[in-house]
Amino acid sequence: MREIVLDTETTGLSPEDGHRIVEIGGVELVNHVPTGRTYHQYINPERAMPQEAYEVHGLGDAFLAGQPVFRDIAQAFLEFIADAPLVIHNAAFDIRFINAELEWVAHAPLPPERAVDTLAIARRRFPGSPASLDALCRRFGIDNSAREIHGALLDSRILAEVYLQLIGGRQPNFALAPSAADPAPGAPAAGDWRPGPRPRPLAPRITEAEAEAHAAFVAALGAECLWNRER
Repeated sequence: MREIVLDTETTGLSPEDGHRIVEIGGVELVNHVPTGRTYHQYINPERAMPQEAYEVHGLGDAFLAGQPVFRDIAQAFLEFIADAPLVIHNAAFDIRFINAELEWVAHAPLPPERAVDTLAIARRRFPGSPASLDALCRRFGIDNSAREIHGALLDSRILAEVYLQLIGGRQPNFALAPSAADPAPGAPAAGDWRPGPRPRPLAPRITEAEAEAHAAFVAALGAECLWNRER
């Protein structure tokens, strides 16, 4: 199963107020394991960066002025995500921005049901506990020391680790798929297994001379020998 862990950085909190995406990062998972394939793109928002947003991600007007506009990267972005589920922390926020950008360049929006919201998963698993990305890193012992400011690709990589912990830390083919050594359906569990009788006795693996020598040795031990008493 292919999934994309996704994050965006923006100029503000609402596309309805004219705010835009300035960075997209994505990490590809296949069967819940990062493949090493990523997507990362800075985007010229065609508007000034508010100071409060700059303090979150550090992306300023001068840097972003040299980046492509969303229209020029939309197709490559859509090709990367293809039809994969999108794993996002607070998915409603990012999906709303992505769909606004897509609609502004005449692309069909993404169905909201494609999103797997890790914020919602964390709140179900740990009701009443902090569920920010930083709080979940602390809970699961994930190193986020490089996260001095927000960055879409870095946050996607960290979120991929958090997501795997939230769903149980599953790895492919680790106690998930049956192997050739697994018992057949209806067979007794390993703890209940008992050996059955051998259909045919094993053929002797000693020679006749060796058998005679062994019998003579036992006889020489005398009648009180433990071996003879137990026979």
